[in-house]
Amino acid sequence: MTTTTKSVVVTGSTKGIGFALARELLRGGHHVVVSGRSQDDVDEAAGKLQPEAAGGAQVTGLATDVTDPAQVQALWDAGVAAFGGVDLWINNAGVAYTMRTIAETTSGEVATMVGTNMLGTINGSQVALRGMTAAGGGRIFNVLGGGSDGSIRPGMGVYAATKRGLDMFTRALVKEVEGTSVRVGQVRPGILVTDGWLREAASNPESVASQRKMINILVDHVDDVAPYLVEKMVTSTKNGDEIAWLTTGRMMRKFMGRKQDKLARYGL
Repeated sequence: MTTTTKSVVVTGSTKGIGFALARELLRGGHHVVVSGRSQDDVDEAAGKLQPEAAGGAQVTGLATDVTDPAQVQALWDAGVAAFGGVDLWINNAGVAYTMRTIAETTSGEVATMVGTNMLGTINGSQVALRGMTAAGGGRIFNVLGGGSDGSIRPGMGVYAATKRGLDMFTRALVKEVEGTSVRVGQVRPGILVTDGWLREAASNPESVASQRKMINILVDHVDDVAPYLVEKMVTSTKNGDEIAWLTTGRMMRKFMGRKQDKLARYGL
């Protein structure tokens, strides 16, 4: 893996795909700053991640509410203090409630998704862009998700709206940084079994049972996807880069290949 990346901030990285991204970055010899809502969770994640580090890479972390710009700025400052700068910032923090209709989604759930997914990514992008511009350059990647391509899926109305909005936001940011020392891109990680997904599945087993065949075809484990995404991000040189796991070709191979019960690993 050829790259000049030295230090990386990954928001929402105490578990799920964010944790897997942090682990792969450390295995590649990159310093990593992890974040999550709880300092206990951050410390636990950092403790699990440090033994994975290669080439003298180090991990540090800070509890961060990404909806608060001041806390996001503190996360940037922590990366600068620990590693002398931030070369790559990954806006990964997100919350999904994806098994309810729009009418059934509570006001608290709406606020959490809009706040974390949209405001969190906007705050992270602003802080990283300002810091990288002052430092002479860097890369920002926004992790999108289901619905960011405009597709409509049952139970994902509010969540998909936030991700579709982030697609537009990211494209606008790409145009704004054109010709500068900062590059912006987006990541579509596909359909992953994460802690959040398992929480949703446990709350609506009937939905999982009815869609089990299709889920088993399309879903992936975070450990299988993270290495590919990390390699693409750290070697990216193009402003506006779009990194996708579940491409048309990969999806076709999934439908044509040998079927597996991927959910059995999680006791489903």
